[in-house]
Amino acid sequence: MSSGGLELPPGDSGHEGGSTEGPPGAVSLARPMETGSQIGPELVWGAEQWSEVRTRAQRAGRAYIWLNLVEQRLRTVVAAVLRPVYEPVHGDDWVVAAAGPAGQEWVQRAVAVREVSRRKGYLLDPADDNVLSFLTLPQLRELMVQHWPCFEPYFDDRRDVELALDELEVTRNVVSRNRALSEAVLAQAERASARLLEILGAGSDAPSGRRLPVDAVEDLVGDRYADVVAVHPDRVRLLRQFPAEDIFRGARRLDAIGIGLNLLVQNFSGRRLMRLAESGCRVRLLFLNPASSSVKRRERELGLKRGELSRSVEMNILHMRRVRARLRDPGAFEIQVFDETPRFTAYLVDGDGPDGVGVVQTYLRRSRGMEAPVFVLRGGGRIVKPGEPGESCLFETYREEFETAWADSRPVS
Repeated sequence: MSSGGLELPPGDSGHEGGSTEGPPGAVSLARPMETGSQIGPELVWGAEQWSEVRTRAQRAGRAYIWLNLVEQRLRTVVAAVLRPVYEPVHGDDWVVAAAGPAGQEWVQRAVAVREVSRRKGYLLDPADDNVLSFLTLPQLRELMVQHWPCFEPYFDDRRDVELALDELEVTRNVVSRNRALSEAVLAQAERASARLLEILGAGSDAPSGRRLPVDAVEDLVGDRYADVVAVHPDRVRLLRQFPAEDIFRGARRLDAIGIGLNLLVQNFSGRRLMRLAESGCRVRLLFLNPASSSVKRRERELGLKRGELSRSVEMNILHMRRVRARLRDPGAFEIQVFDETPRFTAYLVDGDGPDGVGVVQTYLRRSRGMEAPVFVLRGGGRIVKPGEPGESCLFETYREEFETAWADSRPVS
């Protein structure tokens, strides 16, 4: 009999005097799980679950970086515009005054959170000890909307700002609640963030940003990877993310070295190449001599028929010669060949200035150029943080290699 007056169930039937059923009115208590129960395996994550969770975390982390940049920038813009209006009269309570009666509820909530943070020692940076630092992205937007006449002189279109913030609100809601973030929504958030930062006057100051925009993640951790912006397992995936049109469009200088230069010849039409050259672009193309012994060795490495690779290189050279023949200034479109063992293929766009972009592939013994890993480099060195000295990186190394090979090569008539 239990202390509550309820009769406990009997023990195991194997014990002396035990029975399998209790008398009427007895309360049955749960027995311990037997050995070999499924409680352990049910709590274990398999490889698929871990992969899914890591993917979610990576996407959420990337989105959080963008959202944080936008929120920090918007907070600065709101302070720069509204503080001179309200602070002379209301002092430190200028944010409360700017919120007005319509925003009293959320601004008072921000004030309360600030006081709790003060009391618990969460305010580690004195610069965050203000009400504005505790406003969320929707609340900052509300301040802009309420005081749009104050912001109007600085922005061309209010609708653009609001549409970008609307797109970000979907991502913000998902990230703040640790929900699954699809790749499509992440891409939308990144585009909206980049556009909003541009509208708010915080676009990238990197010269190469016009062709290869500085990613938010690169801006934060790019110094860990020299001037490597992206790595793709093969050329197909490169062209999906960075089409040839985006690589070469608007170039003022194009230097390329490789066996057949298929990335340029086969993915950028001769008509577009002519327009590029006629607009003032200086082009230097360096092919492997199709009659050299290096081509024959490469054919054996790849298991190609004799003469197959050399004919392909000859066709590419002939195509480029036809493009050159149609130009008003053929001297600005140079074609040369080299006889050395090919070590890499490189396309250096605007390599003579700080806004260059490079696409580099090393040659692998059993893999064709289409299958080799691709490195995308940003010219002018890596993203340099304040107070850090600049340094020469991979782009400059390959540019010097190109110049050396060019000096030792022979022109194609």
